[in-house]
Amino acid sequence: MSVSATMGVMKPLLGKLAALAGEEYKKLKGVKNQACFLEKELSAMNAALETMELMDELDAVAKDWRDQVREMSYDIENCIDDFERQFRAGHAKLGFIKKTARRLKMLGQYHRIADRMEKLKVLALEANDRRIRYNIDERKPNYNDIDPRLSAIYVETSGLVGTDGPREDIVSLLTDTEEKLKVVSIVGFGGLGKTTLAKQVYNEIQWQFDCTTIVTVSQRHNMIKLLHRIQLKLRMDVSSQGCEVEDIIDDLRKYLTNKRSSFEADERKRKASCKHV
Repeated sequence: MSVSATMGVMKPLLGKLAALAGEEYKKLKGVKNQACFLEKELSAMNAALETMELMDELDAVAKDWRDQVREMSYDIENCIDDFERQFRAGHAKLGFIKKTARRLKMLGQYHRIADRMEKLKVLALEANDRRIRYNIDERKPNYNDIDPRLSAIYVETSGLVGTDGPREDIVSLLTDTEEKLKVVSIVGFGGLGKTTLAKQVYNEIQWQFDCTTIVTVSQRHNMIKLLHRIQLKLRMDVSSQGCEVEDIIDDLRKYLTNKRSSFEADERKRKASCKHV
């Protein structure tokens, strides 16, 4: 989440720097040159952040670098916002004398902005130097073989406190009389017990359904492997040959459609039998 948050700041910031390096500010060569430099340095950092976003866990060095980049991005964005406010104010429609006085005042403010950007330029150089020195770009995505949510599925739920209310609420949502596809999301920060709560609900209502399964999904999962796991849990025949995602989805849809048709046919027979009795 922290990497995504950093990228959430970085991407719009790169857009602002590109605009600052554009034609509108061509007369302010100092500011424009600083913006061009920062855009180039931050683009390199953004590429490293995109790699880090694929990792489930980051080591201490990567976390520290990410945090430094995030704070620096906030500072650069604040600096740009301040500059743009002053620039717009300096180009407001005023009389000649007032406009001249405003421009003289703005010169001093532009110099202060340029000084701030020069200091930010030094920070950007240091951050990129650390990126290269610690091989941030070479760090590989960490696809954990063991999903950290796996243990939550096997927690002994009898001793848990405070889950009865949420469990009953979700059970009620899933077992109402509406006959249509439904998705119920359990959201919250990591470690709150979302997976354990979901498993409690599953244990309570699975007997009401003809076909059920439960799987855990990491943020960076292998889709084909995940779909194969679902097939195995549903006791479907899984081909050992490689398949495309679309092929596996088609097989799952066909299997579940047939399951539903078979179940509905059995239900009609059962109801007809009850009437005769």
